[in-house]
Amino acid sequence: MNDSMSRPWWREPMMWLVLGGPAVVVVAAIVTAGIALHRPDPLIKADAAKPPAVQARNHAVTPQAKP
Repeated sequence: MNDSMSRPWWREPMMWLVLGGPAVVVVAAIVTAGIALHRPDPLIKADAAKPPAVQARNHAVTPQAKP
């Protein structure tokens, strides 16, 4: 009798490869959700700072003063 025919499913290496990837993704998603819920990003006032892209765009389209 073949050795692989007599082993239970949890002793098959291929089964752990099939189940291992999705299991790692589920655990990583739970950890990420936990971090996101317990440590939210701080709010920034709209007038406090301009985003760098908006600031650069405004600088690029501002007409230059002629001397």
